[in-house]
Amino acid sequence: MRTVRRLLYRDIGWSVAFVAVAFLALFFFIDVVDELDRASRAGRGVGSAFVQALLELPGHFYELSPIAMLIGTIYSMARLAQSSEFTILRTAGLGPGRALRLLAVPGLIGAALTFVVGDYVAPLAERLAVLQEAGSRNATARGPGAWLRERRPATADEPEQVVSVHVAAADDDSHLDGIRIYQTDADGRLRRSITAARATVDESGTWQLEQAVVVEWPQPQAAREGAGIRSDSLPQLAWPSGLGRDVVAGALLPLKTMGTFELWRYVRHLARQDQAVQRHEIQFWKKALYPLACIVMVALALPFAYLHARAGGTSYKVFGGIMLGISFVLLNNASGHLGVLNGWTPWIAAAMPGLIYLGLSMAAFAWLVRYR
Repeated sequence: MRTVRRLLYRDIGWSVAFVAVAFLALFFFIDVVDELDRASRAGRGVGSAFVQALLELPGHFYELSPIAMLIGTIYSMARLAQSSEFTILRTAGLGPGRALRLLAVPGLIGAALTFVVGDYVAPLAERLAVLQEAGSRNATARGPGAWLRERRPATADEPEQVVSVHVAAADDDSHLDGIRIYQTDADGRLRRSITAARATVDESGTWQLEQAVVVEWPQPQAAREGAGIRSDSLPQLAWPSGLGRDVVAGALLPLKTMGTFELWRYVRHLARQDQAVQRHEIQFWKKALYPLACIVMVALALPFAYLHARAGGTSYKVFGGIMLGISFVLLNNASGHLGVLNGWTPWIAAAMPGLIYLGLSMAAFAWLVRYR
């Protein structure tokens, strides 16, 4: 059995690696052409276009890894079937259950690699790509910026408040530009507004505001007694907040720059602030379950080993694998949008494509084992 494992794993490993490198080379070429056009419009050099394309490779690997697992395993299984090696293995006692267990190991390895790349390497590379692209414009998130919300419970000194924060731009998740803060009481009355040119968020969540202008409105009773609006200009202001770096990054940067645990923390923050969470929750479940698609793709490839070589050449089977992989990606992307539109349970919307293809693979595998 050790010899069989070595034969299968080596063949599948090289096939999957070849398919992954081929796909990445193709996407790298497309990205370079696209980035060269953008660089010429933005006045950037050729080198920045190549660096930008390189930084997008981990994200492409994360998205393409299940397809590479599917096509590589199909090619390996079809080649073994065409040379009758798989038939010999079956005659020697390689039953359906043992074949599934053998192929589960490459699937688990692929799932682990996909999780590491998707949770650590790809978000870091995407964040660097966003920062580099923004470097030519001297900002990361210029444009509409992002709004954040924080509900503060009542204390001995202040009543319950709702804080709305607008950030115009960010150089990273801790250096912010164009800050506007509005604090309202439980009745919706504006109590305080703070504007600042820049801010730095430290590890404890405290915002160090620079060039801050604080405007405070009096309480209704104090206003009736003649109290007026007070305005102060401060070069530095420490503003304690529960909006930490991860929350700011989640609001300002694209979702693909966040890992699974960062998405989970951001979803919990939105839920605590009574904000819409379904889109982010579906994204979290897709991020958490996507590596398992490698196992599903390996199971989907196994039935191709039970097709006789005369039922179709290896090229036809590989083409079929490509079509199956593309259909899986399309369904996986569409399920998230359909889940948001129809209000589906987030984890069901995220798991549905994998469950459908797992059911198809097991049905095809059972039929081939029984009748072929």
